[in-house]
Amino acid sequence: MGYDGSPAANAAIEAGASLFPNARGRVTYLWGPPFASAKVRRRLRARARDVDELVEMVEHEGEQEAHRLVAVGVTLARTAGWEAEPLLRRTFGNEGLRIAQVADELQTELVLVGSRGLGGTQAVLGSVSDMVVHYASRPVLVVPYPMLAAEHAALAEGPVAVGWDGSAGAEKAFAAASRLFPDRDVLLVSVDEGGDTVLPAASASAGRKVLQLKVDRGRGFHARTIYDALIGSAREHNAAVVVVGSRGRSAAREILLGSVAMGTLHHSHRPVLVVPSEWEAPPES
Repeated sequence: MGYDGSPAANAAIEAGASLFPNARGRVTYLWGPPFASAKVRRRLRARARDVDELVEMVEHEGEQEAHRLVAVGVTLARTAGWEAEPLLRRTFGNEGLRIAQVADELQTELVLVGSRGLGGTQAVLGSVSDMVVHYASRPVLVVPYPMLAAEHAALAEGPVAVGWDGSAGAEKAFAAASRLFPDRDVLLVSVDEGGDTVLPAASASAGRKVLQLKVDRGRGFHARTIYDALIGSAREHNAAVVVVGSRGRSAAREILLGSVAMGTLHHSHRPVLVVPSEWEAPPES
């Protein structure tokens, strides 16, 4: 999981432990420029004899600070019941991309990150969680912050709501939900905006019933109608997680213009699992 010591990251650990009890994980902190907190840098400026010494001191103290921070995350995860280990990486680039790369390197089954719960324009401008979802080749679970008591209570035993439209992306979402939550009810949610559209069948969904929602699109955006209905259904059924498939990496267009996956991610107050189109379930051991 990506960890930065924030309340959102701490809440993600708590939610992750409820969703995946007794799991194994690497609490990952990316240590990057300016390498130390502002307070530490101010104190060191008064002690350094020159710029070179200041740089060396900042990196040394910053590394110690980073070790202490990731240790806090490990302690929280272990207290919550996980078998957790720290992973500290120095980085100079995009944090979201780097987390996705680390996940590939470690061959993780899932990436867990917290979100500060920003909506609208704020959510798409530089959000680390958005970038992880954008670049990851593995399912990414984004935990919103803050969550209400009822949303927390649903984590332990609530069903899993999967956005369903019969597409290959929806198939991947269903497969990931079934694999990651084998003991939970999986609810396939299909949204019909009216007209002559034929609702997708559940032929490839292992005989599970599809909940068909009919909504009036009105004059709003197509994607918003769908993700609003999906989020509402998850709330009505007290779902623990909302699962959506991604259409892949279409760069800024996917994020800035919005899609069902990104809209759900930005507006849901329950954890959202985004399953990339290139994901394949690992073979059973």
